[in-house]
Amino acid sequence: MQKYDLLVLGSGAGASIAANAYQQGLSVAIVDNGRFGGTCLNRGCIPTKILTYVADVIMEIEHAERVNLRASVQEVDFRALMERMRKETWGEAAEMEHSIAQVENYDFYKGTGEFISDYTMEVNGEELRADHVVIAAGARPFIPDIHGINEVHYLTNKTVLELDERPESMIIVGGGYMATELAHFFSAVGTDVTILGRNPYLVKNEDTDVSELLKEELSKRMTVLTNHEVVSASQDSETKKVVAKDRDTGKERKFEAEVLLVAAGRISNADLFKPKKTGVKVDKRGWVIVDEYFRTTKKNIWAFGDAIGRYQFRHVANEESSIAWYNFVSSLNAQHQGEKPELRSMSYHAIPRAVFSYPTIATVGMTLAEAKGSKRELLVGQIGYDGAAKGAAMGYPPGFLRVIIDANEGTILGATIIGPHAPILIQEIVNLMYTQDRTYFPMFEAIHIHPALSELVQRAFGRMAPLNGGHTQSLDQR
Repeated sequence: MQKYDLLVLGSGAGASIAANAYQQGLSVAIVDNGRFGGTCLNRGCIPTKILTYVADVIMEIEHAERVNLRASVQEVDFRALMERMRKETWGEAAEMEHSIAQVENYDFYKGTGEFISDYTMEVNGEELRADHVVIAAGARPFIPDIHGINEVHYLTNKTVLELDERPESMIIVGGGYMATELAHFFSAVGTDVTILGRNPYLVKNEDTDVSELLKEELSKRMTVLTNHEVVSASQDSETKKVVAKDRDTGKERKFEAEVLLVAAGRISNADLFKPKKTGVKVDKRGWVIVDEYFRTTKKNIWAFGDAIGRYQFRHVANEESSIAWYNFVSSLNAQHQGEKPELRSMSYHAIPRAVFSYPTIATVGMTLAEAKGSKRELLVGQIGYDGAAKGAAMGYPPGFLRVIIDANEGTILGATIIGPHAPILIQEIVNLMYTQDRTYFPMFEAIHIHPALSELVQRAFGRMAPLNGGHTQSLDQR
């Protein structure tokens, strides 16, 4: 049995805690059943954004007629762009693995680790034990209960990145972030794409008008069907076939494509690593249960990131890991000194997220639907891309910015942007939501570059008005 001071399950955001612990002189083991770096580096955020950037460039060229240009893409070197994506990501993962292999008391075990008793894990037939454990084991693709799916060769967000040849046609089962981003990429490079989403709205976590605008724009390039549940799947030597049922009418339709991609959400990895065998409880969906300080139900075992099922974004996991590390160190010091530790919790009031489809979507805090449900008195400001000179220069791209304010306190409750550079534009609002008073007032004290899209953010606040009618004086200084 190998003994360590700290065992980290997962090499994504968990690797930062492992590195900090090693630098403080602790012996560390990291266990992961995939390439070093976790989902984000190898099969999620980074590789997909390398691909969607290519798609963005293609779409900008195809929409150049908005600004009186006649342009077209002559050729897409699919194999080369896929190889570049893998080199940028998988190559970095290999370098990190190599670096760890060069040092002592810092070991990486590649395999599916499984707890067998308290603080003890077995991986590849070898037993590892540590006084302290961090669970950052993430999640994996959810495969719906579709008749015949186990007899079909389907792709997931992991295996789709291994393609070297562009498929002529593709069926994507599922809506949401991954489905719409990969649909954007494959459609842009020439694949005939069909999205079959079970939910009535394409991106169910966004407001309905945002989801409908994305669906409208994507439908100009591909087939997008929402409220359709795939009920069966089959294949022959050349073709994948599915049957989808309209959830309102019950009518069934058949679809065929060269490849089938399942992008229907994520499930916990807890069933793989057996946390209950070390005293760690999970909820009914398999997510690890933690308190506000990221402590599990077992002493000296911590968990965060996708493993706890709150917000499955790498930027959230990074912030959680820094707080978990602080609490881990505080607890260690307190144990040595016989004192009670001072611990920190994380605020989730302003979590930003983005969909890198086309157009892009970015949201922070509450959606409008959520704000309405809060029973607060609201002020809402909204503006289209035609509300600034830069939008006109870009040929009036579709999209809008919406901000939501607590009318009594002046605090920013949330914002959504759909359109060009949405993830960049929303950061200005995110930053305000992390100030001490969280109000919009500094927005009007800052000079905004003219002409630039950032003016739209200020002008959205300048158009605030009560939801139930009425009028507030506009602060828009066009």
